[in-house]
Parts: sequence; C-alpha cells; structure tokens
Amino acid sequence: MSNLINSLLSVTILLAVILIPACTNTGQDIASNNQVPDDFSKLCASCHGDDLKGNIAQSLLDGSWQFGSRRNDIFRSIKFGHPHHGMPSWGSVLADAEIDTLVNYLQREEERLGISKPPIPTQLETQDYLVDVEILAEGLETPWSVVFTSAGNGYVTEKEGRLRIIENNTLLPDTIAGIPQVRSNGQGGLLDVAIDPEFASNAWIYLAFSHPIAKRDGEDLAPAMTSIVRGHIRDKAWQDEQVLFEAPHDSYRTAGQHFGSRIVFDKKGYLYFSIGDRGASDHAQDITKPNGKVHRIYPDGRIPASNPFVDQQDAIKSIYSYGHRNPQGLAVHPETDEVWNTEHGPLGGDELNLVQLGLNYGWPVISYGINYNGEIITDIFRKEGMEQPILYWKPSIAACGLDFYSGDLFPKWKNQLLVGALKMEELQLLDIEKDRVMYQQTILKNAGRVRDVTTGPDGAIYVVLNNPGVILRLSPKLPI
Repeated sequence: MSNLINSLLSVTILLAVILIPACTNTGQDIASNNQVPDDFSKLCASCHGDDLKGNIAQSLLDGSWQFGSRRNDIFRSIKFGHPHHGMPSWGSVLADAEIDTLVNYLQREEERLGISKPPIPTQLETQDYLVDVEILAEGLETPWSVVFTSAGNGYVTEKEGRLRIIENNTLLPDTIAGIPQVRSNGQGGLLDVAIDPEFASNAWIYLAFSHPIAKRDGEDLAPAMTSIVRGHIRDKAWQDEQVLFEAPHDSYRTAGQHFGSRIVFDKKGYLYFSIGDRGASDHAQDITKPNGKVHRIYPDGRIPASNPFVDQQDAIKSIYSYGHRNPQGLAVHPETDEVWNTEHGPLGGDELNLVQLGLNYGWPVISYGINYNGEIITDIFRKEGMEQPILYWKPSIAACGLDFYSGDLFPKWKNQLLVGALKMEELQLLDIEKDRVMYQQTILKNAGRVRDVTTGPDGAIYVVLNNPGVILRLSPKLPI
C-alpha cells in the first residue's frame, strides 16, 4: 500500500513540475489580493490541502511548523525540501522570488486567520512519565542560560547583557550590576553562566560572553571574541572579577556569528568551554586560532600541562579539541566523566560528539551539511584522522543546550542526555550506552526555541526558551 501511495505521489509531483507555468505574481501582489498562488495549487495542495489544513501532509494553519516557523526556515524547507520526511525540494523548479511568493502567502494566511502557535502545554505525555509543566519565569529577553545555586535560587543570563536573579522560585526585576560589557549584535552577547563545583565554599560564578575591543580603522563594528571570566556576587553586584581566557586580540572578528559557548566542569578539576568558528570556517582547523575549538583550563585560568598543544609553537595552549563549527551544547557525563557536545551544522549536519583530547572533529573538511544557499561545502563525509559524530541530525534541529539528567525525580532517565533544539523547537531525550545512541524521543515540542536545559537541585528539568522568553520546570506527575 505504501509503495502505491509513493508512486501516486511521484506521479503527482512529476506532473506538477511538467505543467508548472512561469510565476507572474509577486509577494506584494499576494499580500494585496490574497489570491492562492498557482504554484501552491499545483505543487503543495495535493499534500497540504487546498485549504492549507492538511491532507497526507500536515496542516499549515495550526501554528505548529515541523521544520521551523521563521521565514528563513519556511523558505529553506520549500527550496531544499526534507526528503527523509517526504518533503520534495523545489529549488530546481522555483526561483527564489517564486518561493518568496509562497512564503508570503502562507504567512499572510496565518495572519488573516489569526493563527498563532499553540500555548505552552501544562502537561506532557512521554514514553515513561506524565510530566507537569510549570512556568518558573517569564518576560525574559532572549534568555541564554540558567544556573541554580540552591533549590529555587539562581541566575539567568539575557543575551543583551543582563544577569538576572531567581530567588525563591521568583524572577526578580533586579539585574546584577557591574558585569562585563558585551557585544550583543548577531549571535553575540552574554552567553553562559555556571557555578564552581565548590560553590558552597568559594562562591565563584563563571560567565561566557562576546568580549569587544576598540574598533579598528575601516570597520563599522567593534571586533569581538568569546571570553571567560569568573567573579563573586555580593549585594547584587559583580565583584572580584578574574579573566580566565581572553584570546589574542588579532583573532577578534567583527562577524556576528558562532561564538559558542558553554562552560562545564569535570571531576578531575578541569573547566571546559567552547568557541564557534566565528564565521571563519578554515580557522577551525588552525590550532593557532582560538575559534572552532573546545578549550580546557583550570578554574583559575591556568593551562593544564597535559593539554595536547602546549608544546607547539604559536598554538593556543588551552585548545582541547578542534574542527568544530559552532558548539552551543556542552555536558559532562555524571558517571564516565566524558565530555560531550552538540554543534550547529550548516544546512543539515548538526552533530553530537564525544569530545576527546587532541582530536580533530573535521569542520569544514568533512560535514553532513550543505551551505544555506544550497552550495556544497564539501563532498567528503569521512576522512582519516577526523572524528565522526556519534549522531548527526538531517535536517538540522539547531542543537543547542545540553545536559545529562542527574536528578532523582525521573529515575528512568538517569544519565540520559537532554538535547535542546532552537529551529525544531523541541527537547529531545537520548539514551546513550558507551558511544552509541540507543533510542531518542521528543519530550517537548513547539513551546518555543529551546536555548538551554539543566537539571535543577530539586531534580526537576529546567528548560530555557526563546520566543517566548520563559523558563519551564518539568516534573513527573506519575508513571504511565
């Protein structure tokens, strides 16, 4: 039966391609007269329905976009398709202007009919638990990371450069005064916040942020690079700051993308942090550059003598691994003490990696993704001396925050990996044995862009969302 359906679909698509006329409407025309574009009727309606409410494919009017709801996400879905999910690519048939017309039509119909994304659920049904969902904090502006110092108390970063306070499970209006200046354009800003493993005795708090320096001649923006500092908070003020990592200033770039960055600690006393390639993909393979790397230092900023490139002239001594594109997820396994990361691929090819000392993770020489404009970055998927990902996502999910569940409220999920996704707006749970993903399930979908996830001191799972800017608390209701 499935073969018959696939055959009929293939014939429908083939006839649509053969019969397609030149598109004469523009996005502005559609916006003014609300006509259904010929291209939608001939290419899309057979799967998504003449009324956009779904047929053999999902509805386009339920506020839930399977592959991302932003304009660029919809455009790329039409142009490049999602073949593994039955969505053909139309980039060889439609010009970009024609695809724009379709996107304009879809978004106008959403607006005309008052379609909005579903509300944040109050309960989730997973394979193992019925989960209660509570809003811990709301009204945040692009929250990036949350950390708890004790049950119900902690801090959350906002990308624009604010460090907010959570006290007794309540987000306070106050911000911490005196934190470092950040450059918040593009993907930069105030990024991760973490606490020292010995926080109870030393009270050190760590920040990752895009650190700007003075503008150079001929440049419109201040160059920036990811930097790591630590300090104390007293009387709602940042004090006793120590700079743990600041890259050579000649490596700072005006580009607005790929800063990373996460901060984690292992049981041996090391601190790890990540920096994306900063839009210079070739730098990921260059150990004299800080970008495109996972770094390892001591919590006070000293360089471990066992780091792989400490004896190489001109190398950045803190480098632990290289060949990374934009790692925005970093976690340490509670039992094995292994370091894992997730990193954004380009169009396709997001990766989950087991990060090990001195190894090369391949970017941009090997990749399972293509460029955003459809051009091939590399036709090499494997190469000797370069590591394969444990898992890659195609299409991209925009993998972000990462944490191994370490609490007691969800015993069946102990040591399983929580993976946040920005584009797909979901939280995945991966069961990992050694270096293999045994199964994965989605436990939260379409509540917002999942920026960060962490296990709280109370054993609940806390999820940081963008659009809307909220923090969710997930706790089990009862076993299913």
